[in-house]
Amino acid sequence: MRILVLVALCMATVAALPTSSQRIVGGTVTSIEEYPNMVVLLVLYEWSVFGHRCGGSILNNRSILTAAHCVDQSVSMYQIRLGSTWALSGGVVYRINGIINHPLYIPGTRYHDIGILRSASNINFNECIRPAPIAGTKYVVPDNDYLWAAGWGAQYYGDTAEPEELRHVKVMKINLETCKKQFAVSNKYTITDEMLCSGWPTGGRDQCQGDSGSPIFHHGVVVGVCSFGIECGRADFPGVNMRVANYTDWILDNA
Repeated sequence: MRILVLVALCMATVAALPTSSQRIVGGTVTSIEEYPNMVVLLVLYEWSVFGHRCGGSILNNRSILTAAHCVDQSVSMYQIRLGSTWALSGGVVYRINGIINHPLYIPGTRYHDIGILRSASNINFNECIRPAPIAGTKYVVPDNDYLWAAGWGAQYYGDTAEPEELRHVKVMKINLETCKKQFAVSNKYTITDEMLCSGWPTGGRDQCQGDSGSPIFHHGVVVGVCSFGIECGRADFPGVNMRVANYTDWILDNA
């Protein structure tokens, strides 16, 4: 029987906050024990070698939440690693046999950039592999509240080093109208109400390349899915996530 997705319908804390201080830009090393619902999305490269592509979060014993742009190839190209602090070793690796991207997502864009992966076999839970609580439809993150972003992405814009340990960083929720105005000057992206912006007033803290698909947490609840940004860690351009509360019903229907 499918294990139900955990949904936070109000502001209550349903999972413990990370206890250590805040790659990922401006962050520090953490562990899978602090983020047991984190997933490494692997993609097939040359010679049957799988490498890090994106991140994700566990919804139930068969489904993973990620960004739609992370899975733009055939399903056989992807695997997921669960239960490991390390991106390329340890834990348990599962094959993927299904990709469900949001019906309004258009490849090459970042609108409705959210998707669900289906594991080919049941995921076995333990202290390092657990489902994530996700925001319900009425869940609101107040402006300037602290958020935690975690992932195996780059430590700075242009960083090409292979990802290693899981890292996290403490950021803030940026006012949506402020974020819209900031991105309007770029003539590159339009910020919509389905998005959640995060960063730090002085810059230097952010998600980065390779963090796409990874969750962003508010009191332990997944409130966003990392999607895009302009470079990384800039004060004038926050990181942009898909706002999970806008997609809760779709997630529950497809997980």
